[in-house]
Amino acid sequence: MAPPYSNGYNYGYPSSTSSYDYGYSLRNNGDFQSICDDIFAVTRTMLHRMSTYANGPGRRAAWNLATKAVQQFKRNMTRRRLLSFPHALFALWILVLLWGERWIFASRVNSCDWDHWENWPAGTTPHRLIFVADPQIIDPHSYPGRPWPLNPLTIAITDNYMRRSYKQLQKVLHPDTVFFLGDLFDGGREWKTARGDFEDPDWAKDHRPALEQKYLKEWRRKYGEEYWLEEYGRFGNIFYDNWGLGGVFPGAGQRGRKIISSLPGNHDLGFGAEVKVPARHRFNAYFGETNRVDVIGNHTFVSVDTLSLSADSSSMKGQVELQPIYGPVLEFLKGVKATKRRAVQKEVRFWRGEVEDLTFQQKVEDVDTADYTNLPTMDKGESAPDFPTILLTHVPLYRDPGTPCGPLREHWPPAKPPKGQTSPVIPDHRNAISVSGGYQYQNVLNPEDSVNLVKSVGNVIHAFSGDDHDYCEVVHPPERGNVREITVKSISMAMGVQIPGFQMVSLYNPIDGQGNPMPGAPKTTLQTHLCLLPQQLSTYVTYAVLGALTVLILIARAFLVPVLNLQPFALDPIQHPPSALLPIFKAKSEGEDGGAFDVKPTSNTSSSKFPSARMSSTRTRGQSISNALGTQARGASPNEKTKGKWGWGQQGRGPRIEIRRDAYFDETWKPAAARSRARAVGSRIEIILREIWTTVWRVVWLVLGFFAWLTWRG
Repeated sequence: MAPPYSNGYNYGYPSSTSSYDYGYSLRNNGDFQSICDDIFAVTRTMLHRMSTYANGPGRRAAWNLATKAVQQFKRNMTRRRLLSFPHALFALWILVLLWGERWIFASRVNSCDWDHWENWPAGTTPHRLIFVADPQIIDPHSYPGRPWPLNPLTIAITDNYMRRSYKQLQKVLHPDTVFFLGDLFDGGREWKTARGDFEDPDWAKDHRPALEQKYLKEWRRKYGEEYWLEEYGRFGNIFYDNWGLGGVFPGAGQRGRKIISSLPGNHDLGFGAEVKVPARHRFNAYFGETNRVDVIGNHTFVSVDTLSLSADSSSMKGQVELQPIYGPVLEFLKGVKATKRRAVQKEVRFWRGEVEDLTFQQKVEDVDTADYTNLPTMDKGESAPDFPTILLTHVPLYRDPGTPCGPLREHWPPAKPPKGQTSPVIPDHRNAISVSGGYQYQNVLNPEDSVNLVKSVGNVIHAFSGDDHDYCEVVHPPERGNVREITVKSISMAMGVQIPGFQMVSLYNPIDGQGNPMPGAPKTTLQTHLCLLPQQLSTYVTYAVLGALTVLILIARAFLVPVLNLQPFALDPIQHPPSALLPIFKAKSEGEDGGAFDVKPTSNTSSSKFPSARMSSTRTRGQSISNALGTQARGASPNEKTKGKWGWGQQGRGPRIEIRRDAYFDETWKPAAARSRARAVGSRIEIILREIWTTVWRVVWLVLGFFAWLTWRG
């Protein structure tokens, strides 16, 4: 009887079993150990084969590649190659790229230097402040569906534009204070918070555009608190990390340097009734209180979260509970005048050399008999000195439709007035900010909110806003306090304006020891200047034109190389040893038997007569080589005659003749002059094509590599 089938493994079955189970059983430790042994054995075999390849063919292949690379590097590092025409073009490109990616930013910001436009009396020490509006850093919300690598490239280019502008802003201008006017992020309101209900309310779910509805589930799944923190770090890398470039110490006569970025935009929180309260709590935690009062340069700056304020006048008020949205800002505005007075008194006490905060007498009193009527306070009442107030809001104040924005607006210049008219054309809808709104935005505040805001803050001499991305300057009517308002340009190149910018403000308000203006102080305590940054589209057009000229110049040079006998840039291909698979020499014997034979020096053979056993002949037709061998060849032994293989030309195998190309491809039927001209034309075309490819490719990869390095460096 035949023994039961076995494959060499026993997986816990009795040896007498007559059936074979193709599955593995893991019912005991022996089975598991056997499987582990198999895995280890396969792993050891693979590692052994990899090691054998690495120590044998792999090492030789790596050595050959390294040798070829070194050889190619040596050929390229000659003076002829380094000082060649394509490299001269690359040197020109280096200058152009440094100009477009670095120097032009310094040049533009230098042209905005404070001394170029400030107009204060001699010896003054103004406080110098800069407003930055709508950086709105690019994220998945900006261009949903844009594929890789286009989206990361857009992010890198726009971030670098703002970073380079801001660096020069700090290095050249050294501002004492920098204020951000909202929209720090583009999709900040969309990225979920760690806590709180972040879903859209049921009544607002159909407000989203169809494009956003398409990506909403993906955003909720992929982007949350961790992603927002990464974006916060990215914002800080652009702006906070470069703050120190402006210096550690403030300007003469100034209290200190400040950077304030707590004013939110609708892309950070939402707008009106659809403000995301959890997003606002997160924004407050990382950027500071959205409603605040700051005394800077003897002026009072009041920042107001007008996004949340707009919920109070929303059409949804009364239908849904909106008090958590607008409640905090209304509470702030209710006491903002007292807050302003206290802030002014703290500033005055500082300049008098006193302790800024209140001091209280320490004593023990009974709660029932304690007197609370004469407690120390910073608020001296409405008769106390008040500094000129500057209102900061992300959304511009209301204005009548068609109110012109002035000649500095980029989108559309003001309409030309009729002959004889000196005042601007009103209405001028093309030059104006559109009085309209949509999902999570409104171009201007509601009329009632604007009036109440100016009245609540009080003593507003100027307002600054963002949101529109373009410059706009208007003077509001008396019901809004005749306030002059400037809507600041976006600093980003991706916000629909070809020439981004920022707003410079110079403040000078000399005061006495009580906080009142000094005699002879200027009536206007604030001067402004719009600083325009490089037009990136113009820079890219310059690159495109220079790129086209570069290719044309290299093509023209390639055609001139064979004509003027110029030094070619393309290297001749490296001549590798011929393959041993096909012979290039053929041994030939003209003996009587026609067989192959070998010639080996013997004791009777002089080394001077045969310096080498390997012989080569370049004889022509009809010329015999047998006479040159003489009797030595005929005296060779039979074994030695048959050692060699015909046609391989091994050492000591006898004479060889070279197999020439024309032996197989006879072109004698063509006239000699025609053959010569054809070869010359073919050679010239080959030189031209090789020069075009080599020079264009060399310049292209060098230029792209340098541009990539500049982009990576930021």
